[in-house]
Amino acid sequence: MSELFDLIVIGGGPGGYVAALRASQLGLRVAVVESTHLGGICLNWGCIPTKALLRSSEIHHQLHNLSAFGFSADNIAFDLDKIVGRSRGIARQMGRGIGHLLKKAKVPTYDGFAKLNGRDGEAHRVDVTKDGNAVATLKAPHVILATGARARQLPGLETDGKLIWSAREAMTPKELPKRLLVIGSGAIGVEFASFYRNMGCDVTIAEVADRILIAEDPEISAAARKSFEKQGMKIITGAKVGPLNRGENEVSTTIESATGKVDLTVDRVICAVGIVGNVEDLGLEGTKVQVDRTHIITDEFCRTGETGIYAIGDVAGAPWLAHKASHEGIICVEKIAGRSPEPLHALNVPGCTYSRPQIASVGLSEEKAIAAGHKVRVGRFPFIGNGKAVAMGETEGLVKTVFDAKTGELLGAHMIGAEVTEMIQGYVIARTGELTEAELMETVFPHPTISETMHEATLSAFDGALHI
Repeated sequence: MSELFDLIVIGGGPGGYVAALRASQLGLRVAVVESTHLGGICLNWGCIPTKALLRSSEIHHQLHNLSAFGFSADNIAFDLDKIVGRSRGIARQMGRGIGHLLKKAKVPTYDGFAKLNGRDGEAHRVDVTKDGNAVATLKAPHVILATGARARQLPGLETDGKLIWSAREAMTPKELPKRLLVIGSGAIGVEFASFYRNMGCDVTIAEVADRILIAEDPEISAAARKSFEKQGMKIITGAKVGPLNRGENEVSTTIESATGKVDLTVDRVICAVGIVGNVEDLGLEGTKVQVDRTHIITDEFCRTGETGIYAIGDVAGAPWLAHKASHEGIICVEKIAGRSPEPLHALNVPGCTYSRPQIASVGLSEEKAIAAGHKVRVGRFPFIGNGKAVAMGETEGLVKTVFDAKTGELLGAHMIGAEVTEMIQGYVIARTGELTEAELMETVFPHPTISETMHEATLSAFDGALHI
């Protein structure tokens, strides 16, 4: 069958389904094509299920550190199948919720793979197939590509699903490895390292760069490394990982770095070395859509080089974050609908890592602010000086602010510690609203809260923090 729409969204992840919901709100007739699961990688194999696993591992850690709070417990144990089952159940629940939202918005969804196949006048033709069989031919003047990305495979480090894990196998272990090597120390690698270390595994991180969490401010990166090593993780930076030699139930390799060579044997390896965009088999070769290193080139309103074709989310490049994808979807649809949305400002997009301790940031690091020509004022405030953090037993942490010395503009904010992924939004609002140090210093923060560290870090950059 052939159906005509105002907009076709290819991909039902956090970018695609949000774009479709907003399009429906604006009165556009919209359809979604999804080949696997609504919610995409984020909901099914990323953001949501990993947070469920991390929550379980945090509880495991707390149960083994009760004495500081006046408690004791014997024979503490866990059921790995139930931990994994809870995570998978939450992903299914959220996926059903997205299906319900699309149905409520009267957005039809097509189960299959979509491919651009020329035009009929002003309308792009999209063929949908499933298992080699035709499902439908859809037509619309506007098509949003929201096909996401997948894990990068490097020669010699290819995943096999048994000994060398991708994120999927790492989220569904049948048993915990006693020894684990994590290759890559971005948010994904660090979160898995944190989960498995909290659960009692011997964890080694190998990172090719000279520090972990390379996207973060170097001071925060150093604080994270110190914390992880204190927990017992082994971290090798500037690392060159040799070939992974697979045994029957273990993997051996050699890791070279400035400190020498390390021969390592582990039970499992997790490869978290980046992602590549899903640009294959979309029919792009018949269009003016340009692809650069597996990512589609777009302008500030997500438009590609082909009229009526747009790209959002991971397939459109960095930052590779679900909330960035959702916001791009809204911007894109509002532009299509004739509204006047503001373009996305990448420096106002927060980044979050849900390890223990958590890490969050927005804007420029101190290093990048100086490199951009700013004269800066930097503020810092440690969690140890915050009453709520002390009461919670969460004194490990730091808030760092970077301001323009002349204008008072908040250039960046960088945080490590308990619940900073919830707190960072305060600084995101400040940057979006173009607030200066004056407004932040005059803002009343509730007491006692860990968020008071944000106020103190601002005062530290100017008048001076009060509680240290």
